[in-house]
Amino acid sequence: MSARVLMVQGCTSDAGKSTLVTALCRWLRRQGVRVAPFKPQNMALNSAVTVDGGEIGRAQAVQAQACGLAAHTDFNPVLLKPDSDMGAQVIVHGQAVARLDATAYHDYKRVAREAVLASHARLCEAYEVVVVEGAGSPAEINLRANDIANMGYAEAVDCPVILIADIDRGGVFAHLVGTLALLSDSERRRVHGFVINRFRGDLSLLEPGLAWLERETGKPVLGVLPYLQGLHLEAEDALPTIAAVKPEARLRVAVPALPRISNHTDLDALRAHPQVDCRFIGPGQTPPACDLIVLPGSKSTRADLAWLRAQGWDDVLARHLRYGGKVIGICGGFQMLGRTIADPEGVEGTPGTSAGLGWLDIETTLAAGKQLRNVRGTLAVGDHEVPVNGYEIHCGVSRGDALASAPLLLEDGRTDGARSPDNQILGTYVHGVFDSPPALAALLHWAGLAQAVPVDVQALREAAIDRLADTIETHLDTGALRRLLAVEDACKA
Repeated sequence: MSARVLMVQGCTSDAGKSTLVTALCRWLRRQGVRVAPFKPQNMALNSAVTVDGGEIGRAQAVQAQACGLAAHTDFNPVLLKPDSDMGAQVIVHGQAVARLDATAYHDYKRVAREAVLASHARLCEAYEVVVVEGAGSPAEINLRANDIANMGYAEAVDCPVILIADIDRGGVFAHLVGTLALLSDSERRRVHGFVINRFRGDLSLLEPGLAWLERETGKPVLGVLPYLQGLHLEAEDALPTIAAVKPEARLRVAVPALPRISNHTDLDALRAHPQVDCRFIGPGQTPPACDLIVLPGSKSTRADLAWLRAQGWDDVLARHLRYGGKVIGICGGFQMLGRTIADPEGVEGTPGTSAGLGWLDIETTLAAGKQLRNVRGTLAVGDHEVPVNGYEIHCGVSRGDALASAPLLLEDGRTDGARSPDNQILGTYVHGVFDSPPALAALLHWAGLAQAVPVDVQALREAAIDRLADTIETHLDTGALRRLLAVEDACKA
């Protein structure tokens, strides 16, 4: 029997779509339902490597975790990875197929739609319920033609929709009513209820507005979700803007907020650690004195390297290293630490070669074939080797004498990365290098934190998913959700 499908759409970007889908997936799984996540089209620079050798948005990998599933390319058949303000790499079923500007992609949507519907059909055959996440807002009237991300998809597969809005940013009733007003009659009928997200305060003060909203629209409010402080869940794309106050912090970490930063979730373990003060430093901000600088991944390595220089980070790094500081480069950040980065085929932009920062004896050439793999291995930065796991997503191939001092030994006998002769600089292609508790402890010790308390970021993520499912049980009308999904028999309270 074909799966029941429920779609979550938002009034705005960052309204809470990813979080609500994650919560619904875990809530359904708890009750014995075979459930899978789905996002037809995603635009994000945080991605994950799948079990079938492709890449999808990290939000869908987290949602797969909530379902107890390994990440698969069918969960996010179309992924757009912007490499400039005008263009993006287009990834279909996990593989890069083109680099298109916005106008060209608008025409390409007809092709992308077939990939979306093929993945949808496979998931509906394999699972009992598919919980779908929209993208941005369904009310973007300039993007309605050939839409595959929101109502265009919902109309094509004939599924019900829940609309979520973020009250924390203000104007929640205008967001909901205005979004409905911009939908067609058939799309408006498809909306089966509202969820209000990130509420703080006394709910009784909101209730008159909720009653008005239901009278005005004829749609039920399915629940009001509270603002959840300290939720350790991977971000879909946006950088965190608020740094936690950590009175016990003993290690200071600075990370340049590159314009095309990718997989900044690599820093989640550092940001979650109570003894580490990890901050993203944006344009025009003065980098603080710190113990460790991490150069993160980038979707446009040469362009982001030029930005680093324009922001004065080359001088910052030189001063930092002169006074004994440590540096880690991950993926694109690793490439930047070398002598040159060549892009003869224009993989990431205009063809050409850029001088690197020159701190590691490597040279990198970008090529069209992307390397995608989940990896396990060992890390040696001190007296002992410790287990490490992560994933690789990169187009570059690096060569040079520094690779002989590679800090990682991977599962198939390969080595990865490089280390400077003075042991102040490490580079690696492996994302998630901080996620393994032993590797995190070893890297923090190398950076200057001798007795770090243990932190398991994967366990924190799992606890966050369970917390979200608990929130569904407490704050949403679960009876209405069961009826909407026709899963009353499977879902026993």
